[in-house]
Amino acid sequence: MNYPPLTQGVFPLMPPPSPAEIKKVFSFPAHYQDDRDAGMIASSLARYRSLVREVRAETAIDAPPAVVWRVLTDFASYPDWNPFIRSIEGKPWVGTRLSVDIRPPGRRSMRFRPMVLRVAKDRELRWIGRVLIAGLFDGEHRFTIIPEGDGSRFVQAEVFTGLLVPVVDLTSTLRATHLGFLLMNQALRGRAERSIAGEPS
Repeated sequence: MNYPPLTQGVFPLMPPPSPAEIKKVFSFPAHYQDDRDAGMIASSLARYRSLVREVRAETAIDAPPAVVWRVLTDFASYPDWNPFIRSIEGKPWVGTRLSVDIRPPGRRSMRFRPMVLRVAKDRELRWIGRVLIAGLFDGEHRFTIIPEGDGSRFVQAEVFTGLLVPVVDLTSTLRATHLGFLLMNQALRGRAERSIAGEPS
């Protein structure tokens, strides 16, 4: 399977397409061939994209996906090695709620109760957390493990969506979250690689 190039950082989605680009993608009937119709679609896409922010960090690990998965889902051991997600209570089962304690660098610990959305052994764990009601401020967190040669590429990402995203200044929060991702990825890499080498974790 060919994966798209991976990037990392804090960023919005791509800028919305222009009316001319919209017209290239959509086949409009003859009486809809002016820029106003394409502009309406572009405007709608722009409004949607203003409600989305993503944080992502990736790390190459010299350990097979099964080992990375074992470290990732061994929640009981998180206090021993994880500098960002300090603890998780619950089981990685679809539909269950977890109790997650995170500590972004330079910030106080926060506890929330996300719902598990997807569990694909050795490949992906995904959950979603919400503030108050759905659509206000949602965070979908993904851990993805991609086979890469004899090792793995570990991608941690969170997509923030909702009406509060363009209203609240999230700059410092997203930067702290990104740094937390990087620190956790590095710690997970070390634990997985030590496991392969037979060294104490």
